[in-house]
Amino acid sequence: MASGERNLLLLNFLTVVSLSILCADKAFSIRISTAPRELSDQSLKTAVFALGSFWRSEAVFGCLNGVVRTTAGYAGGSKINPAYRSLGDHAESVLVEYDPKEINFRQLLEIFWSSHDPRQVFGQGPDVGNQYRSIIFTNGAEEARLAAMSKESEQTKSRSSIVTTQIQQLGSFYPAEPEHQKFELKRQPMLLQLIGNLSEDDHEKSNLAAKLNGYAAELCPPKIQRRIDAKISEIIRKVWPVLRDV
Repeated sequence: MASGERNLLLLNFLTVVSLSILCADKAFSIRISTAPRELSDQSLKTAVFALGSFWRSEAVFGCLNGVVRTTAGYAGGSKINPAYRSLGDHAESVLVEYDPKEINFRQLLEIFWSSHDPRQVFGQGPDVGNQYRSIIFTNGAEEARLAAMSKESEQTKSRSSIVTTQIQQLGSFYPAEPEHQKFELKRQPMLLQLIGNLSEDDHEKSNLAAKLNGYAAELCPPKIQRRIDAKISEIIRKVWPVLRDV
């Protein structure tokens, strides 16, 4: 479903819902459940990557099966408590919390390489600067080995240019300010209305928000993008907020 068509369908849906509210003269809130399936934090693993603007980077990973939460932030530098307007030598990064029973670090690396140009020096597309450099952050020797192997494999695809991606042991990760979390989703007011205008805390921690952030940016794998299209179409057909997950 094209983004223009999706927005038109959502607009029609929200118009009908608004009329229903007026006729019923009752308080009403559109709400989609944001709770992922039960997983303890102890069962999750984390990975951190830098691949350009963290707005897009967060959307890249949010839709993947097995990814539970994503957080935009800063890593790779020495400045304490960096901020968007004062991040020092940090890179814009994304922290990915994932279920290792469904997706592993090697698969996340594949998404990392396919989602940006690792041969561009200190930047991605029009975003140029040290904060947009390409980095794989690792936890322990095994992740460092897998990262090095994947970089070597990426380099063999073309010898005419150098893969500039750095591999660093992860130090501190600083979450970005609330306005930078799920940025692509926040650019879609109709989707925000559809899910009930989540709190800032929910935007950072919600599995649903992570998936819809990727969907809003049209960066989900095609199968997942179509599945979410179908869920939204189902809501529109029923003219009632029945969607509980994607």
